[in-house]
Amino acid sequence: MPKITRKGQVTIPKKVRDLLGLKPGSEVDFTMEGGAYFLEKKLKPGSIARWAGFLRSASTSDEIVEQLRGKAE
Repeated sequence: MPKITRKGQVTIPKKVRDLLGLKPGSEVDFTMEGGAYFLEKKLKPGSIARWAGFLRSASTSDEIVEQLRGKAE
C-alpha cells in the first residue's frame, strides 16, 4: 500500500497510472463524493473533451447516417 511522504507525495501504482494514461507531467485532480476522494486525470484544453456536446442534434445517429448515405436498400 502506498504511503504519503513528508512532502505529501504518494506513488500512484503502475496499474492505475496505465489505466488512466498518466505519464510524468500529467495533471490530476482530486474530487470528493459521498465522503470518498477520487483521482481524475485532467484533460488538456485541446483534447476531444472540449468538443463534447458541440454537435447537438435531435436526430438519432441512424437518422444522421441515413441523411449522409441515403436510404439503405
